[in-house]
Amino acid sequence: MAAEGPGIDPMHQFLVEPMMGHRLVVGGYDISFTNSALFMVIVFVALWVFMLGGMRRALVPGRWQAAVEGVTTFVTNMMDTNIGPNGRKFTPYVFSLFMFILFANLIGLFPLGIVPGLHPFTITSHISLTAILAFFSFGIVVVVGFAKHGLHFFSLFVPHGTPWYIAILVAPIEFMSFLVRPFSLGLRLFVAMTAGHILLDVFASFVVQGLNAGPGIGWVVSLLSFVMIVGVSALELLVAAIQAYVFALLTSLYLNDAINLH
Repeated sequence: MAAEGPGIDPMHQFLVEPMMGHRLVVGGYDISFTNSALFMVIVFVALWVFMLGGMRRALVPGRWQAAVEGVTTFVTNMMDTNIGPNGRKFTPYVFSLFMFILFANLIGLFPLGIVPGLHPFTITSHISLTAILAFFSFGIVVVVGFAKHGLHFFSLFVPHGTPWYIAILVAPIEFMSFLVRPFSLGLRLFVAMTAGHILLDVFASFVVQGLNAGPGIGWVVSLLSFVMIVGVSALELLVAAIQAYVFALLTSLYLNDAINLH
């Protein structure tokens, strides 16, 4: 959060800036190591440590191992339910997708801003990242669909048993709905995380301005705003988990369309 005038600029937290304030330009291309890249590395390291600590395969699993096994079982059951046995081969990808988004969302909620010089950054609040994840998943669906069914994959856009005169109208609609999938998948995560962080900064601005206003109504506004921050933070923790689950769930459902063509 950065001060701008008397309040706080809620959009400053989304700025992608080079670390240490120095840009590295090579051949006309900016290849600076940014705060976004730093938090991607932090997410990967945290995820690696979490998985490494839970893969000890002890005879009597500890809490850490139980947590990792619980998550893997959760994703595996989701794939079996939505796709069936043929979906097991895609479980590692969906699991990685789910865990990466979950850790990115949660790490972005760490209250690092209370430490001078540290600013939290939520990588899933940038459409560039969520779009890459969405289009990559969509690309896998398309490749799997054509690899498994060939041109018969186009029958996905015509529900079975639809009369030809209705299929003429339904097919274009279904095709456009299919093409919209990656956009809705990426936008949903991006909007949910961005909106929550903006709301937190807005209430933080109310806290600061209320304290600056002095005793009386200003302090009341600060107190109520702080209570709202606590409530919104709890809600954001829930949203962080739900959005990771929704992204993984929709990816598994889209894979089901490509694998089990109806």
